[in-house]
Amino acid sequence: MRLASRSARTGDLPAARTLEVLRARGATLATAESLTGGRLASLVTAVPGASDVFRGGVVAYATDVKVEVLGVPVAVVERYGVVSPECASEMARAVRALMGATYGLSTTGVAGPDSQEGKPVGTVYVGLAGPDGSTAAVALELVGDRAAIQDRTCLEALDCLVRTVQGELPGEEPALR
Repeated sequence: MRLASRSARTGDLPAARTLEVLRARGATLATAESLTGGRLASLVTAVPGASDVFRGGVVAYATDVKVEVLGVPVAVVERYGVVSPECASEMARAVRALMGATYGLSTTGVAGPDSQEGKPVGTVYVGLAGPDGSTAAVALELVGDRAAIQDRTCLEALDCLVRTVQGELPGEEPALR
């Protein structure tokens, strides 16, 4: 029993740190998830006090949900696919606007077991949208089974957001900070 409890608390640490960083700046967060299927929002909302930072999220697992609910342009999906930095950026931009958040954070990719759009399992994109609407996408190449890829995506997404907000990611536009 102790091991399960300890593991759960360890998993919450990145989310707690993310909320702390955003709270210190008076910022809010919204999520748009595809391959993580709500795990990112769950990780964030598991932290007590998350409601003063987390505005909400959309699980846009199906392509038509990305287009019809989030408003990802059909042209982006047709030209680049849903497993792309362009789609990740559009998802982040859309959820930020939809939820009225300071930052939008999105996940899209291939958790497996099969490839998608010619992209191998473990191909993941994390999208970020900042206070002025500027966007960025981070490419990840992850290994493991489906659950491991989903879990790792959540942790990497939170880390990308914290590092961006704190200005630690090289080459990021200052507007995203």
